[in-house]
This record gives sequence, C-alpha cells and structure tokens, in this order.
Amino acid sequence: MDTIHSDWGDWLPRAVEDADPDGIAVWYLGCNGFVLKSSSGTTLFIDPYLNTGDPPRTVRMIPVPFDPTDVAEADAVLATHEHSDHVDGASQGPLLEETGANFYGPDASIDVVREEGWLDEWDIEPGQLERVDEGDGIRIGDLTVHVEPANDPDADHPVSYVVEHQSGTFFHGGDARPGAFEEVGDDYDIDVGVLAFGSAGMIPDKQTREPKYTQWYNDENMLVEAANELQVETLVPTHWDMWKGLTADPTALHEHVRSFEYPRQLNVIEIGDRIDL
Repeated sequence: MDTIHSDWGDWLPRAVEDADPDGIAVWYLGCNGFVLKSSSGTTLFIDPYLNTGDPPRTVRMIPVPFDPTDVAEADAVLATHEHSDHVDGASQGPLLEETGANFYGPDASIDVVREEGWLDEWDIEPGQLERVDEGDGIRIGDLTVHVEPANDPDADHPVSYVVEHQSGTFFHGGDARPGAFEEVGDDYDIDVGVLAFGSAGMIPDKQTREPKYTQWYNDENMLVEAANELQVETLVPTHWDMWKGLTADPTALHEHVRSFEYPRQLNVIEIGDRIDL
C-alpha cells in the first residue's frame, strides 16, 4: 500500500475545515485538483491527486499539499476521467476511508477503482461508489452537481462538472479540449471555469520508455476556444504546474484572451491558493 506524505503538514486541510465562506470557497490543489466548500459546510473534492507520478516518465514539479489521511471532512470526491492523476488509490482511498465520502465518476473511473482493489486496501463500502453519466444531476448538501460532456481524446470516458450554488457556478473541465462545451455554455452562466493548460513535450512512452511527442492539454489557442464555448466569466488555467516537460507559462494567456469576448477575466492561481464565488 502506497503511503503519501506532505512537506506542507496539515495546514491546508485545516484551513478548509476552519473556513466559513459566505458562498463557495475554492482551493487549488495543484495538477487539476480542487476542493470546494459551501456556506453550509458541504465539501467536495474534484480530481485530488497527491502522488508523485511515474518517474522518469511523469515527474511531479510541485509540492504534495497534504496527506490524504489528514482530511477529516468531505462529502464527495468527483473524478472527471480515469487517468492516474485524476483517479489514484493512494490519494483518494484514505480520504474516502477517513471521511466516508462518496466517490462519483464515469464508468471508466469506477472500473479503475474496482480493478485496483480500493475496497480491499481501504475501508470503503461498495455503496460509496456512484457511477455518473452525462445528463445526471446530483444533489450534495446545498450544492447541485451537473454531469456534462467533455472532449478528451486521451480518455476512455471523460466528463465535466458544473457545480451550482446560490452564490455562483463553478465548472471543471478535467483535461478536455474544445469541441463539447457549446451546449454547456448555453445552458449555464459559469462564473469560474477550470481548464487544463500545458505545453507539448517529448515524454517517455509508457511501454517503450522512448521519447514520444506528447500533448495532453490545451495550448493557448485551444484554451481560449474552450473558454468561449463555455462563455465563462473567469477562466482559471490548471495543470500547467505539474509535469516536467509539459509545464507552461499561464501569464502568456493574457495576450491570447484579450481580443475575445470570453473569458471576461483570467485568474492565474498557484497550488494552495483560495478563490471565492
């Protein structure tokens, strides 16, 4: 059983527990991970990843922000797709065990949980696993989570999530590129939208370990195209901080977004930062 330790101690999960937001508080966990807490105390984790990758193929470039066993309060963990930096037993198994939270994900994500034996390694009940599909709506505390499509050609079954609260709407696109978000933009008024951004690079192939041209995330122009499909008010780029060889400079996006209608605002945040809706 892998054990995760953080050099940051437990200050971040304690900050989440102690927070008393008026609407929704959102903390960035690095990679594509977030934790949301509402005014009623409802707490959702989306794609929390606390592991170090698969060196030398994928090498983590940012701190591990907390130990999963230090999370005492969570109502749900949402997975956008089945890749290891979005569905990871060592990161999420202890969190589900400690809190009793439900795990929501599309079929390919649930398959990973079962194939990797999470229910055997951690004290997780089968009823904590909930499969979701596009078009589903989930009520979790005072939050409503809508499951929407996502265009991620590298994933078997990706989805995106729209989280609605009386104070605002938060969107998480996973690692998706443009092409599936126009209806989402028409159906919701998205206050804050999260989209994956990164460079292309020569990354060792998973099987051969030979260098291979790799592009897993949106480049600058793709990111703006997706933001305009979503008609998003504030765009938060993610994933640019994570993998050696695929990192990018999010401040370059200011030049790409300025002539387009959306996003109205670009908000570049770092691991551990909090924003409020």
